[in-house]
Amino acid sequence: MNILEVNDLNVYYGAIHAIKNISFEIKKGEIVTLIGANGAGKTSTLHAISGLITPRSGEISLNGMNITNKEAHKLLGLGMAHVPEGRRIFTNLTVLENLEMGAFIRNDKDKIKKDLNNIFDMFPRLAERKKQLAGTMSGGEQQMLAIARALMSRPELLLMDEPSMGLAPILVQEIFKTIEKINKENNVTILLVEQNAHMALSIANRAYVLETGKIIMSGDANELANNDDIKKAYLGG
Repeated sequence: MNILEVNDLNVYYGAIHAIKNISFEIKKGEIVTLIGANGAGKTSTLHAISGLITPRSGEISLNGMNITNKEAHKLLGLGMAHVPEGRRIFTNLTVLENLEMGAFIRNDKDKIKKDLNNIFDMFPRLAERKKQLAGTMSGGEQQMLAIARALMSRPELLLMDEPSMGLAPILVQEIFKTIEKINKENNVTILLVEQNAHMALSIANRAYVLETGKIIMSGDANELANNDDIKKAYLGG
């Protein structure tokens, strides 16, 4: 069953036609990645899905429900969470306070406490720093916190925008292992936008390639990783 369906989506910024009639779908349990050069429309696509910008036309469905133009905060309650580019954590709050903010739509205190314990098991560094101000942590730790905060809403679908941006190579490996773990162990479907196409394709089931606002290619992630045109354009091959 498809958890997300995007049909004939068009996004404009003034006169600029940023997303041009794109359609794609994600099945429950998948990791799907959008790859493409800077300015291809990847982030705009995520923003339209998560209600941060209003598409000019098209339809977006979550679990069969039309969510086009639904406000971003209402989508949390429907099972979608978004880890934005640049982390966007609350820098003047502690790690624990950030995580509690991630659960603000919930009132099941016992389950929130259990989820916090699970988060600290998954991210031991966050457990060590739970009383630390989030803005004083390293970039990698802040990225882990951004992901963990999104998980506190118990999403079925997690949108992730450039999770490896600005991180050292060893931390990039760690972040991608975490994404795989969230998908497999927490049963969370993931839509991943990532400049590091090689890493994204290595963990994804399927991929869509965006170029100047259009989907120009799609298919099995492993097959695309071995496609000569994709290698040349996005994988440095």
